[in-house]
Amino acid sequence: MLALKYSTHLYETGTDEAGRGCLAGPVTAAAVILPDDFEMPRLNDSKQLNEKMRYELRPLIEEKALCYHVVHIQPNVIDEINILNASIRAMQDCIKQLTPQPQYIIVDGNRFKPVKNIPHSCIIKGDGKYLSIAAASVLAKTYRDDYMERLHDEFPMYNWKNNKGYPTVAHRNAIKQYGTTPHHRMSFRLLPEQLQIEFETGK
Repeated sequence: MLALKYSTHLYETGTDEAGRGCLAGPVTAAAVILPDDFEMPRLNDSKQLNEKMRYELRPLIEEKALCYHVVHIQPNVIDEINILNASIRAMQDCIKQLTPQPQYIIVDGNRFKPVKNIPHSCIIKGDGKYLSIAAASVLAKTYRDDYMERLHDEFPMYNWKNNKGYPTVAHRNAIKQYGTTPHHRMSFRLLPEQLQIEFETGK
């Protein structure tokens, strides 16, 4: 069973992101404040849940949460400020939109930057330890997956409906065959070295 809170503050938010390792699409973050009587035994780190469970839990989280917010940071911003800073910005932007504003922030991972001087703690694998971070991980993952499925309709050759922009063999082969789109992160290594050489030389 995951813990409800890390601190003793009334309004504590958990925040997490999805899509850091992708070659295409946004990095997406969510922040969630849960009530003190929140219970959801099935809730866990989104990576430990299958797709069906994530989508079953999302409306329950949204219904029971005191507040939540989801933000997408687009590839052009990722390329400009790098993926770590983009991930942190996404989480910060989520937190700024919460009402009420949290008195404490718990973050999945080991890097963060302060928001409005609100105290925070970074927790390694926090999405498997605290309910609010797990809830944020489910929202971030499902909203990002929805976003990539919409992009798939426009660019079906990359199979984003299934790979969600992650660097699968099929995705990289499609980049080699069709080139890139405005949704690809140009600062990332989109192709392995050998494929990159062939791509650049037109082999």
